Order: sequence, then structure tokens, then C-alpha cells
Amino acid sequence: MYPGMSWLTRLGFVAPASSARGDDAALLARVADGDADALALVYRRESGSVYRYALALAGDEATALDAVQEAFAQLLRGAQAFNAGRGSLGAYLAGMARHQLLGQWRDARRHIPLDESLDADENAEPMPSSDARLPQAQRQDGLWAAIRRLSWPPREAIVLVDLTERS
Repeated sequence: MYPGMSWLTRLGFVAPASSARGDDAALLARVADGDADALALVYRRESGSVYRYALALAGDEATALDAVQEAFAQLLRGAQAFNAGRGSLGAYLAGMARHQLLGQWRDARRHIPLDESLDADENAEPMPSSDARLPQAQRQDGLWAAIRRLSWPPREAIVLVDLTERS
């Protein structure tokens, strides 16, 4: 019916690639010149999708918000680093948020004492069976929980390809 178009795009949740917005390079030149209106436009246009992407990767609202804030702060400090020939502004901001989250994930993995992780496992309640854990009404919650348990590379791949369609 709609070859090459996902169901999310058909329902209006994802803008089709053909509806690219204006000239990102010109907009960022205005941001680099200190134009607050241009920055507000970039934020209104891109923050929602960057936040959803960061939330899907992080699984935590506060962490996702921090990553989005840092991505926009980096954009403000170095708007001239954006290269429109390499991709869209949204993808550029999502990449900055991704790098922020990856750094946090690496730091967290580096600073978890072994003793604490063993104590947490000993006190944890046993996992219910998959039938009890994923009833039809909670299937989506179970899926997100499983995604959050993955290590970074497979989690990122799932989010990029299956959830946000940024392959």
C-alpha cells in the first residue's frame, strides 16, 4: 500500500524524509551569531524527538533530560561544527545526546563496586516467569524493561532501527 513507509510514518508519528525542514545550516549560522529566536526554533523543532531517542536509550527521564540539555548546550557552544552534508540537524543532536549517554553509561559501569552489585543480586526478588511477566496489557512495559537490560551496543541498535527508524 505504502512501499518504504513505516506504519509510524503513515500515522503521522514520524515525519517522512521528504518533508525536510528548511536549511539547517543557515539556521545554525543564526544560532552561532547569537540569534535567540533561531535557537528557540531549533529547540521547538528538534527537542521532542531527541528527548524520545534519549529516553529510549537511557530508560530514565532525568538521564534523558540531562542528555538533551547537554546536546543543546554543545550545539550552542559549537554550532559551526554541524555539517548539513552529513545528515539532518535532528540526527546531529541525537548523536550528541547519544554520546552523552554513552559516557554516562561507561562511567556508571566503571564505578560500580563489585560488592554492591553482588549484594543487590542476593537481595533481589526472583524474576517471575515470562508468562506472568508479560501479560498482554503490560507487553510494552516488559519490552522496555528488556531493552534497558541490554548492554549499550544492542540497545542502541534496537532503538535506532526498530523504534525511531533512524537507520
